[in-house]
Amino acid sequence: MPLHFTSERHLDDGVVEREFTLGEIPGILWTPASMSTSAPVPLILLGHPTLGLHKMYPRLVARARHAAADGFASATIELPGCGDRPRIPALEQARADLRLVLEAGEPVTDEIIDALTLPLVDKAVPEWREALDAFLELPEIGGPVGYSGGVISIGVRLAATDPRIVAAGLFAGSFVPRATYEEARRVTIPLHVLLQWDDERNDRQAALNLFDAFASKEKCLNANMGGHTGVPPHAGDAASNFFTRHLK
Repeated sequence: MPLHFTSERHLDDGVVEREFTLGEIPGILWTPASMSTSAPVPLILLGHPTLGLHKMYPRLVARARHAAADGFASATIELPGCGDRPRIPALEQARADLRLVLEAGEPVTDEIIDALTLPLVDKAVPEWREALDAFLELPEIGGPVGYSGGVISIGVRLAATDPRIVAAGLFAGSFVPRATYEEARRVTIPLHVLLQWDDERNDRQAALNLFDAFASKEKCLNANMGGHTGVPPHAGDAASNFFTRHLK
């Protein structure tokens, strides 16, 4: 499926931001000012939560600028059932069930987690792989490829199934289905996992269990005190150093 660019603008630091569509999937590609077709650059896929690209844009563009300063292109796509994309009834029902459980102060069951996450992963991962096909056809993108952030179960499956991704930075802040632990045992690439120790949206023990399940010989857990939105600036620097080691 061809990538169709719909807009282009130059940010104040020289980063080129291009919005695109891949079929019905919208997305954004950022490339550094130093990029040229004669010197293609590595690529970082920017994952994000299910809030939609419009709401996530300020955080995504900040991450993209950081990546560009390190000499990387970066790209993201809208997740299925999010933003302006058509809603998925099963996911909408699972999100409603989750809200009811949280409002009642009850534990989130494995059944709710599976219903909330697995249909999203099943739809999103093939779309990410199709987008990666298109990105790597661009003369300014040469690889290698990293994956950063977003719904951790999406990152785990991509890391386990797509050999083009050579390193991944994962955010421990999502509900983890049982199947994801099994997939983690197939992940062997270098990993950098960010964990907010007091994250009110994250089951800390589940995050630690998932980290333990990864089969990677090189895996780092960057754990910081604080809640979901309290990620310290130096955590971003650590992730940047991780991708610089493995993508250059």
